[in-house]
Order: sequence, then C-alpha cells, then structure tokens
Amino acid sequence: MNIKSFGIIFLLFISSGLYAQTLVKGVVVEYRDGTKLENVFVRDLSNKQATLTDKSGRFEIHTETGHLLIFSSPGYIADTLYVVDLSQKHVELKTQPIQLREVNITATRTPSFNPQKEYPQVYEKAKVYPLSPSTWFGREARNARRLKRYFKNEQEERVVDKVFTRNYVGSIVPLKGQDLEDFMTLYRPTYAFITGNNSESLAVYINDSYKKYMALPEDKRHIQPLVEN
Repeated sequence: MNIKSFGIIFLLFISSGLYAQTLVKGVVVEYRDGTKLENVFVRDLSNKQATLTDKSGRFEIHTETGHLLIFSSPGYIADTLYVVDLSQKHVELKTQPIQLREVNITATRTPSFNPQKEYPQVYEKAKVYPLSPSTWFGREARNARRLKRYFKNEQEERVVDKVFTRNYVGSIVPLKGQDLEDFMTLYRPTYAFITGNNSESLAVYINDSYKKYMALPEDKRHIQPLVEN
C-alpha cells in the first residue's frame, strides 16, 4: 500500500470516527408516569437532522454540542434540549394542560410544509439500492423510511386542516367553543374523503355527522380531558 492510499484510508477513518461521535442517543418518556413515548418527532434546528422515537421511546440523532433539539408529539407540550454534551439523554414530555385543550393540535401545524426541501437527507437515506444491503436493512435507512411515512401523513393532515376549519364547520352546525372542538375531533374526515369529494359532499358529511353527534349520550360527546401535571 503506497503512502497516498494509506493517507486516504486514515482520513476516512478519522472522519467516520468524528461523525460517529456526534451520534446522541436517549429516551423520551411521559412526565407523569414515565411511559415510553413512541413516534415523538425529534429534530435538530441547526443541522436539520430528524428522527422518530421507537416503541421503547428511544432515539438517536446526529447533532453537536451547542445545537438545539426539539421534541414534539400531538397531545404533549413541545420541549427543547440544548446539547451541552453527547451523553445519553432522558427527556420528559408533559401532556397539554386542560386549559390548553381549546388550542387544537392542528393549530400548531405550520400551513406550509415541504419535507423534501427541509429534510433532503431523509429522502436520500430512504432510497433502496438493489446491490446495497444497508439500504434495505440498515437502521438509518429503516428510520428514514419511517420518517417519510410520518412526513406523508403530516402533509395529508395539512390538506384536511385547510378545508375542515372551525369557521367552515361552525357555519354549518350550531356548535361553539369546546363543543365545536370535540365535534371536529370526533368526526374529522380522512385525507381520502377530502381529496375524493367536493365541498357539497363535505357539507352533507358534516350535517350527517352532527346528527350522529347529537344522538350520542352527553358523556360520549366530549373528548376526555388530558391529565394535568
């Protein structure tokens, strides 16, 4: 092996080692009882890296000291973590207090969302190459495909949000405040319905759903309040 080849291998070894050192691992749990939380979206605001927690609440993400990590999940208050070192992290998310229930989860979504532009590395890692086993079975590749599905769902939910609004639904049914919020949560239409039907069909759906809603026992018309911490 000549000196040039040795130098290249040495540099690759050093760079891969440095990259590996930026991998931070941790677990996300529910603040009140320590329940491991799955599918919490974890993102680094500085380098645009992103991941999801697994069934055991575990995550790993490439980051660096001085970066800020954001942890978010529907029904929980988003939390931030300033990376001061690369040690194992333990993150606790609090459920939304009862007084915040009127702030619908959909209100926290930004109207414009282009994951391909914001997280291009996710889509690159999600690609499958026939002669590359790591793209089929590798942890990063599998996690990237999970993120793609997550992003796809988020994009679809934004389409529903754009049509199924408080103002529109409130103009059809005689509900206000928390009653309207609960009704919209219980009878939120799917992405397939929204994209496969016109506005007249949506109005009919809302009216029919209102009849079903009013036929429910009083205690079944309301979403159970989130536990305050």
